[in-house]
Amino acid sequence: MIIEVRTYTLRLGAMREFLALYAAEGRAVQVSHLGEPVLYLASEIGEQNQVVHAWRYRDLAERDARRAALEADARWLAYRTRSLQADQVRAQHNAIFREVDFAAFAALQAKNA
Repeated sequence: MIIEVRTYTLRLGAMREFLALYAAEGRAVQVSHLGEPVLYLASEIGEQNQVVHAWRYRDLAERDARRAALEADARWLAYRTRSLQADQVRAQHNAIFREVDFAAFAALQAKNA
């Protein structure tokens, strides 16, 4: 399993409008292709004006297929165009993490002991 974590840094004061637009036009279409997010968070303490969300996939091939379907959906393209026109996002950071299989790790440790 992999988890993709996306962090968006918004322009000062854009949080409310970013979340409102996403709730009204982006969320349903994104969930229809990617499934429910593992998490969807807005910063409170620390670095401000950030939205962090994470998506779970079996592997990179599933991620690629689901993202391609999302990017081919006219509803998503319309939402993304409106979001870009609103000039809400200042920076984006993506990271992909692999699940740690502790059972396999313990077996390897035992074998090498």
